[in-house]
Amino acid sequence: MSSKIFSNGYLENRGGVLYIDGVSSLELAEKFDTPLYVLAERRIRENYRRLYDALKKHYDKVRIYYSAKANTSLSVLKILESEGAYLDTVSPGEVFLALRASFTSDRILFTGTSVRDDELKFLVDSGVTINIDSLSQLRRLLSFHLPEMISVRVNPEIGAGHHEHCITAGRDSKFGIWEDDVIKAYKYAREAGVKKFGIQMHIGSGILTVEPFLLAAEKMLEIARHVHEEVGVDFDFIDFGGGLGVPYRPEEESLDLDLYAEKVLGLYLRRIGEYDLGEPWFFIEPGRYIVCDAGVLLTRVNTLKITPFKKFVGVDAGFNTLIRPAMYGSYHPIIVANRLDSAEEEVYDVAGPICESGDLLARDRRLPRISEGDLLAVLNVGAYGFSMSSQYNSRPRCGEVLVKDGEYALIRRKEDFESLLIGQELPSWLK
Repeated sequence: MSSKIFSNGYLENRGGVLYIDGVSSLELAEKFDTPLYVLAERRIRENYRRLYDALKKHYDKVRIYYSAKANTSLSVLKILESEGAYLDTVSPGEVFLALRASFTSDRILFTGTSVRDDELKFLVDSGVTINIDSLSQLRRLLSFHLPEMISVRVNPEIGAGHHEHCITAGRDSKFGIWEDDVIKAYKYAREAGVKKFGIQMHIGSGILTVEPFLLAAEKMLEIARHVHEEVGVDFDFIDFGGGLGVPYRPEEESLDLDLYAEKVLGLYLRRIGEYDLGEPWFFIEPGRYIVCDAGVLLTRVNTLKITPFKKFVGVDAGFNTLIRPAMYGSYHPIIVANRLDSAEEEVYDVAGPICESGDLLARDRRLPRISEGDLLAVLNVGAYGFSMSSQYNSRPRCGEVLVKDGEYALIRRKEDFESLLIGQELPSWLK
């Protein structure tokens, strides 16, 4: 077992049992059943503060917009609201949850794609800042509302990420406005009467080196210069999006946060001076970085199956619970929560209960000798875990628990079979 697993201070090995910020994983599984997501409040706060402090050392006008799509649990949003975070949202539903979690509209940025007119009207009524993703969206918005501020999402032609589905810029990306149309967008908005402006990009997620951020930042700052010179726009903020990765595999190294802050903000400060862009706010939109390693998925072993070719560990969490391994081929560390001191002596595929061949949480994973009834802990699931879960195979979604300094609280009830009927109605001829 990698020593990195326990290096963050909130996961502990107490007599061979996994404790999550002072709470026994066995107690949580017994009380709330499995599968079960467990989130550590202390770790979320630590991650946010570490990032904020690293950036603030180099520039005073810094804002962190937490990317809500990573994890929209109300408790997570409340934690970050209390830390002073701002919020990046990508759907009206996320705006609704943000407002319910006490974020004021001036702390919410909306960056959506393929946005409907009724959604635009909801955003206008909510008072949030809208980041424009297309000329179509801009024209439709300005046809019925003149906002005080508009931002434009730029496609800087430079994309990066841990999987092709997570690359959000470049020639094949559906996101953002291509450079040739950016000037058109700002001219159109300014001629319509918009007074304040921002500019934004997002190149992808799960990036563990500084270089892609620097290349994209350089390109976007050049675009900002062209807009400033040709349209006369002064930017209130320049938003560099998210993408800060976390290591999933044992051999991966963490993003050098101090180097990131030094290099990216160093470039930023040089260019805004050279390009006469004033002193705009510096925004970034991390999601995964803040919540990923604060989450653990507990799942119970119910089946052992040995074939001439494979040893399968059957658990009660499938890709309905955690889709990342099936969707992205993602690696998540897995440990046996009730036998941490046992030697890793067998190789297993960890399989879920979904009727799909791709329902595997891990392939060829070396683990201690497994017994039915063991409790497995899947790590680094705080980002895009529950938020991407589903009721596929008519399996109710699992519960969520928040832990803090030896205490715990249920923050999302486990669904039951009746939950599968919510919203369904039979037509009169079938009754």
